This record gives sequence, C-alpha cells and structure tokens, in this order.
Amino acid sequence: LNPLYEDRKASCNIYFDRRNGCYRMKDFGNDAYSGDCFDTVGKLKNLNCSNPKDFIEILETVNRELNLGLDEDYSPLVVAISPKPVRESKPNPSQPPENPKKTKPYSVVQQTFSARETDFWRQYGITPETLKTYKVFSLKEFRSENSEGKPFCFQSLDAEPIFGYTGKRHVKIYRPFSEIRFLYGGLLPDNYCFGLEQLPAKGDTLFITGGEKDVLSLVAHGFHAICFNSETSNIPQHIIKKLSYRFKHILLLYDTDKTGLESSLKHVQQLSDSGVKRLVLPLAGTKQEKDISDYFKAGNTRENFMQLFIEFLDNLYNLSSTKAQFYRQFPIGHSSPSSLSTSEFHIVKSRFYFRGTTPIGIFVLYRI
Repeated sequence: LNPLYEDRKASCNIYFDRRNGCYRMKDFGNDAYSGDCFDTVGKLKNLNCSNPKDFIEILETVNRELNLGLDEDYSPLVVAISPKPVRESKPNPSQPPENPKKTKPYSVVQQTFSARETDFWRQYGITPETLKTYKVFSLKEFRSENSEGKPFCFQSLDAEPIFGYTGKRHVKIYRPFSEIRFLYGGLLPDNYCFGLEQLPAKGDTLFITGGEKDVLSLVAHGFHAICFNSETSNIPQHIIKKLSYRFKHILLLYDTDKTGLESSLKHVQQLSDSGVKRLVLPLAGTKQEKDISDYFKAGNTRENFMQLFIEFLDNLYNLSSTKAQFYRQFPIGHSSPSSLSTSEFHIVKSRFYFRGTTPIGIFVLYRI
C-alpha cells in the first residue's frame, strides 16, 4: 500500500533502477505517485521536479529537514519532539493495566563540531565522515524533562561537550566528561541497536560492543560492529539469529572490567545456539584501559587487532601452527599476494573443515 494516501489496493512497489543507480517507487494504482525520492518530496510539498525553481526548493527542503548542512548559509538546527496525545480508553477489569513506555519530550540545538570535539573523536580513529554516516552530532543545547516532569537544560561547554546519537524518534545523549554521561530524549526503542542499519547485507565478522563509541572506533578501522543500549541490556535473540545468516562470525567484544566480563559471559551462553563467541581484549580493565576504543587510543593498529583476532581463531579451532601461518601470510581478498603489505590484509571469508572432531585446516577464501 502507498503510505502517501489512503491506498486500498496493494499495487505499490519500491525497486532499484539499475540504469540510473537509484531507488524508485512505482504505483500502478496512481502513477502520479511514481518516481524517485525527489519526486516523492515534490509530491508531499506540492512542487514539480520538472520546474527548475521547484526542484531547487525540493533540494533545499531535503538539505534542511535531513540536516545535511550542504548550503553555505548553514545554521544550527533546532529539533523539538513532544509526546503525541493518546486517546483515553476505559480500563478492562479482566486485564491488568498496561504500563506504556513514556516518551520524553526534548529539544536539541545542533552545531558544527569544534576542533576540540573533532580531536576527541580522532584519538579513537573516528573521522568526521564516520560520525556523519552514523548520525552523530555535536549539540549546543539539550532540553528535556526528568522523571517528575520538571524541565532541565544542558548546554555545551569546551570542557563538557554534548554529543547526540540520533534516531527517528529519539536521541541518546553522550557527555564524556560530565558527571551525568548518558541521557535520552524521545522514545528509545525496546530493541535499540546502534549501527544495525549501516551493516552490509553480508559480511565475514560482526562485533557486538558495549557502547556507541566502540562501534564507531571499530567501523573507522574497517570492521563491522553494533551495540545495544548497554552491556547489561538484553540482547534480542531474533536479531542475532537474523544476523547469523549474514555474518560468518559474531563476536562479543565487551569491556574488560568486572561488569563487561560478567555480561559478555552471560550473553555468550544465552546466544550459543546462534554461534556467538566472546573475544576478550588484553587490557587491564581499569577506567582508562578497558574497551576497544582505549585499545586503539593506546596506539594499536588495525593490523594489531587483526593479529589478535587470528590468534583467537587459532585457539577457537585448535589449528596447527603451519595452517595458522598460511592464514596469516595469505593476503586475504587479493588474488596476487606478492606485492602487498600487511596493512592491506583483510578478512573476506574463511571456512574450516573437520574430519570428525579433528580440524584438517583447509581454508576457502573469497574476494569482496
């Protein structure tokens, strides 16, 4: 059904136009609603893509409402979310009363990243491009209400920056140097999963981390990663089950402090049916040295982490040193290994064959 009007017959289709390299909508019931994303915006705004003036307005609308910041006269965006009114209904005495999740009204004022804020992310290898892809913004101000309905406001300072992980109906606030580090506004989904929509359709290895910053740090170093709301949050098994068909290895990569170790052990036991494993980083578990972000901040490289991962596979599958050495030296993802440096190595696909319970160590490697 077409969501843009009261459609009664299922005759609407979204498809990929290979010739033009974009997605289009085809409505067989009402062709006026067919077209690409710009046609759709034009229809919603009563504008015509064929008219140059209207098309420019369509582009400005997309830029403004998606906060792309592409125009020269970029100004901070103010976003305000208020809870929708709920129609009251008479209670049913035969059923216990529901306790619906409350939407927290909030407003934010976005701003461009300062040099100091950019440096904060760069120490973990996280680039402005990665932040943009994952919809992470610098906030000048965050307003909301506490659990008692009393309004409060946090404003960004040089010593206490505010960052926002933004979603469709929520924002998760991250204040790395403040006493209150995490807050949220709007309606945080029950199955909140940061990084899920940025994952590819297929991949070799997926890491589940303890937080958003760890996801961003792994992604910036060329790995696939997601996180749930916290290390102690429940991990929905149906999400992991679906991901197990898309990724050969799924590994928990939690903090190495007491909470992280206990949580990862619990989750790996609960998710064993989906083949989820646990990789423990060689870190002290202190406040300054406990997660993958700290690992990269300490000067470790992508190649160091790859070596750690390969050693993990060695232990996991009990491979012989000869076969493991072959795995290390073969420049995975390239057809000619002779002239490549170790910085170009990356796992694409691996498969282990066993005779009974004994690994015979034959690898099948595919190019991207």
